[in-house]
Amino acid sequence: LPVFLAVTALLRKLKQQSRESVEDKRPKLLNALKELGDFYLELHWDFQSWVPLLSRILPSDACKIYKQGINIRLDTTLIDFTDMKCQRGDLSFIFRGEAVPSESFVVLDNEQKVYQRIHHEESEMETEEEVDILMSSDIYSATLSTKSITFSRAQTGWLFREDKTERVGNFLADFYLVNGLVLESRKRREHLSEEDILRNKAIMESLSKGGNLIEQNFEPVRRQSLTAPSPNTISWDEYITAENGKAPHLGRELVCKESKKNFKATVAMSQDFPLGIDSLLNILEVVAPFKHFNKLREFVQMKLPPGFPVKLDIPVFPTITATVTFQEFRYDEFEDSIFTIPNEFKEDPSRFPDL
Repeated sequence: LPVFLAVTALLRKLKQQSRESVEDKRPKLLNALKELGDFYLELHWDFQSWVPLLSRILPSDACKIYKQGINIRLDTTLIDFTDMKCQRGDLSFIFRGEAVPSESFVVLDNEQKVYQRIHHEESEMETEEEVDILMSSDIYSATLSTKSITFSRAQTGWLFREDKTERVGNFLADFYLVNGLVLESRKRREHLSEEDILRNKAIMESLSKGGNLIEQNFEPVRRQSLTAPSPNTISWDEYITAENGKAPHLGRELVCKESKKNFKATVAMSQDFPLGIDSLLNILEVVAPFKHFNKLREFVQMKLPPGFPVKLDIPVFPTITATVTFQEFRYDEFEDSIFTIPNEFKEDPSRFPDL
């Protein structure tokens, strides 16, 4: 119980700090949006994998972004992609910059004609369920290492090689190879029981064959903590005087596994694209809470070659790569009604429990 309470308190604190960080950035974001012209942007997602059975279930999607003043609308058919299973629908995410923070972000289900406001707040029950899942699952961290990344021009042709330049959508683009892109993953499991490990292994084997958590009847169960580790005999003086980076271990013995995987990626840069990288990042600042945009935002923050990345490959999981293509862009004006909730829509606060 003490461990559960400590993890719960830490999780609440981290989420509160995240919300405060977003609110701190809000004035700067709104000013950046004001300076941009009004436009329509269309991008396509295509998920791929070298695992044959997995490739059959991976989704693709076309996202349409409308920007007018300090308002943004994003239309998508991909509701979520969790546990190797995608949910389809007809959704619109609307951000109205002039509204108060608690009412500025809303998601519309255009098929069911309902909407839900996104408050980024959770009930006690939701927090406790999340902690239960965390305490019975591997602690997993995956990051893209960009320290050693370099770019080189992609070549085309068999006998006479030349730099690859092709049209992507409406834009002429130069293709580059991304060298030195490494996905670093770390996994710890000393907090798991043997039952947890066997169950998690069975779930992952099912997912790799196209299954999902529903088929596993997986539900978070409040469980007893593991037996406490033996009391250590290390004194405070021994701990603080230890050699740098070699402090004696306290608590349960670590069970840690690290792995690195090199990725081959390409990026197509167009100097004809009217939007700049910084402008795109400002737009993604609004839609970044949605999972399939986070990796795109991380990728475009790298030091890219000249131009705008109209097509790129992004590793999103160790076995999955996403191809993102910016198909269309135009400056335009829109009716204000597309940034408002239709009168016939009804509010459903529980329509999207994961948002």
